[in-house]
Amino acid sequence: MREYLLTLCVAAAVTYLLTGPVRKFAIAAGAMPEIRARDVHREPTPRLGGIAMFGGLCAGLLVASRLDNLSDVFKLSNEPRALLSGAGLIWLLGVLDDKWGVDALIKLGGQMIAAGVMVMQGLTILWLPVPGIGAVSLSPMQSTLLTVALVVITINAVNFVDGLDGLASGMVCIAAIAFFMYAYRMWFGYGMENAAPATLFSAVLIGMCLGFLPHNIHPARIFMGDSGSMLIGLVMAASAISVTGQVDPAIITNSTGSVRDAVHAMVPVYIPLLLPLTLIAIPMADLVLAIVRRTWNGQSPFAADRGHLHHRLLEIGHSHSRAVLIMYFWSALIAFGTVAFSARSSSLWILLVVVALSAVGLVVLLLPRFRPRVPAWAESFVPPRYRHSARRAARAAAREEGAGSGTEVDPRLEAEAEAAVQAALKENPAAVAGLHGATAIGDRSRLPDRRQVSGAR
Repeated sequence: MREYLLTLCVAAAVTYLLTGPVRKFAIAAGAMPEIRARDVHREPTPRLGGIAMFGGLCAGLLVASRLDNLSDVFKLSNEPRALLSGAGLIWLLGVLDDKWGVDALIKLGGQMIAAGVMVMQGLTILWLPVPGIGAVSLSPMQSTLLTVALVVITINAVNFVDGLDGLASGMVCIAAIAFFMYAYRMWFGYGMENAAPATLFSAVLIGMCLGFLPHNIHPARIFMGDSGSMLIGLVMAASAISVTGQVDPAIITNSTGSVRDAVHAMVPVYIPLLLPLTLIAIPMADLVLAIVRRTWNGQSPFAADRGHLHHRLLEIGHSHSRAVLIMYFWSALIAFGTVAFSARSSSLWILLVVVALSAVGLVVLLLPRFRPRVPAWAESFVPPRYRHSARRAARAAAREEGAGSGTEVDPRLEAEAEAAVQAALKENPAAVAGLHGATAIGDRSRLPDRRQVSGAR
């Protein structure tokens, strides 16, 4: 475990330290695209953050190859080299796309080539453990097609979810932590040495995401771009493929005594193939809804709009940071719930906890739609968005009445109302602008000019 932690820390440190110089390089290279209509940021932000993440990947693998125990992974398996080869190709493609833009079909072809390179070097799914049947061997063609499909789907899922500051890196980090937990359990719990590469890949991926996240949280100073999103998607897919297709079911069969018991014991091995799909579930649902919505409105399915999931979270009243945290919560619930179920599939407590947390998540998700009346004595203990509804409307009406009658406006009331507006805008700009714009912002234009007030005095 100490060697894994060291590898994780090295990958995180190198990624973190490289991100600053990479940001300056991206600005100098002009990798700062114009703001599009569907973007949520308001200032041009440099891309190419994937350069720093690729540096963290290389540093983590290099350190791991020099450690006493982890060096055996490089001696007994060709998977680290296969990962590095595929990652190098997909990273180069992403850098070109971040700087000059690459056609979607060309990117798809590059993703398939990177996946094919890993398959040629042995990183592929050899068999699938099917509950009730046993281990089903795959033909070379089936193995290649399934491996390439999993890599391409995972890469595009991560790329699609990269819509808010810190969203993709945080969600992948959560999935990688869950991946590391059961891969480590398969190695040391069942003595499967073939699970060591997947454990190593997950540790390095956690370090890459943690090192980049401080630079990418809202407001982001740099974006990972396609060079980063496709890279971490490929590393996560490689972890799933390694632990799913390389672990020998005969090892568990010998320890459990029967094939049926071995199949049930191999649920932790079978589920890794599903974990990338749990990350894809929400983005894919959003993609399907976007295609239906655009087609229904007579638009092209590839036309950009502001109807994606993160846009909807902002529109219903969530702040940028809260929308990201909500998606973190659901990602963690699905990932860790899957891992817990794989370890204790017969436990009823796991199901009850997941259901309870899902209910909490739904309440938080719908919270902006509920605006309770907070007593005056409790206003200092709640966020500004719950304080101002009735009181701000009364102040705005009083200011409007004072402006119409020509009487003097109390400067203290005006300053207090202005401070409340600014605090609420800082807390939740979308909700305040949409729900209270008429009372908080629009009425401000009808206030008497400060110079007129001082002249009347």
